[in-house]
Amino acid sequence: MNTPPPSSQSTRTGPADIRDDLVRREAKKAAVWFGVASLFALVVLLAQPIMVVLGGIVFAAMIDGGQRLIAKAAPWIPRGLRITIVLLGALAFFVWLVIFAGGELAAQAAQLPTVIENQLSRLTAWAQGQGITMQDLNLQQIAAQVLGSVGQITRALGGIFGGFTTAFLIFILSIYFVLEPHLYRRGLGWMLPGDSREHWEGTALRMGKALRMLLFGRLLGMAVEGIATWALLAWWGVPMAALLGLLTGLLAFLPNIGAPISGVLMILVGFSVSNQTGLFCMAVYFIVQTVDGNIIVPMVAKRTVDLAPALVLGAQLMFGLLFGILGLMLADPIVVMIKIALERQAERNAARHIIQLPTTT
Repeated sequence: MNTPPPSSQSTRTGPADIRDDLVRREAKKAAVWFGVASLFALVVLLAQPIMVVLGGIVFAAMIDGGQRLIAKAAPWIPRGLRITIVLLGALAFFVWLVIFAGGELAAQAAQLPTVIENQLSRLTAWAQGQGITMQDLNLQQIAAQVLGSVGQITRALGGIFGGFTTAFLIFILSIYFVLEPHLYRRGLGWMLPGDSREHWEGTALRMGKALRMLLFGRLLGMAVEGIATWALLAWWGVPMAALLGLLTGLLAFLPNIGAPISGVLMILVGFSVSNQTGLFCMAVYFIVQTVDGNIIVPMVAKRTVDLAPALVLGAQLMFGLLFGILGLMLADPIVVMIKIALERQAERNAARHIIQLPTTT
């Protein structure tokens, strides 16, 4: 039986067919740009989940760094047990933090409006003693505005505590990542072309090492700032020295913004006692920040990756504006990972260029 020839309708050019080569190339370019724009829009819509996943990766690196330190002291302990020890230690610290600082923070938040009013009264008395007239200055209005600002800070803190759900998700993801890191590296590598998988494996390992060193330095800076602040304030007899030291250490995890916040709290409490105590708190703040900024931070940066300060600050401002406190916390690690990825790609391109150079006889 003879098969009928194909219908002329099946070979006819359709409305989606582009026969002109120039038009076809331009259509492909337009499709690529449309795909990039769609991907960018998708990333914007999924920004918060992506930041949570990145947070899980960062904190997994921190947990992995802790178990590696234990491995150096006790290599006979299995890896799973070392991870359990790190997690139990972190849990014990947070339980202690809630028990120790919870009541103190609530009490100090209740006393803060009174402290501000007292400071305004002292400022008025000092200005009048210097012959500065403040007749046109409505102190009650200023006090109301300042107390309104305190209320905004309180609501912001409430939002932070309401973010415990996000912190819990990051914690759970970090446990999954640190228990089976090879599984997730292989999974991401499987989605890449075959000739890029080995390159991805090396890039991921280098990123992990850099993150461990970066976070170790940040934790070291937190410990130094918190302990030094507590010791110096306790030596002078500043009220709430332990609490101020604890807040200074915790806020040091927020680069560029945590230190000024802790400094304002410290100086505010100091001047509520006396001028000498306030000046001493200012000196403590500058001494601790100088030591951390000129010794600890450069030492850690030298051992991790060479990041320009302006680049880091710009990334922190952008990520903090786009993603809030979570973006501010993760700005440094994200910049480190991007920098390592670009360096690795540059090394790969250079190696390909050397291989493709023609040999001259």
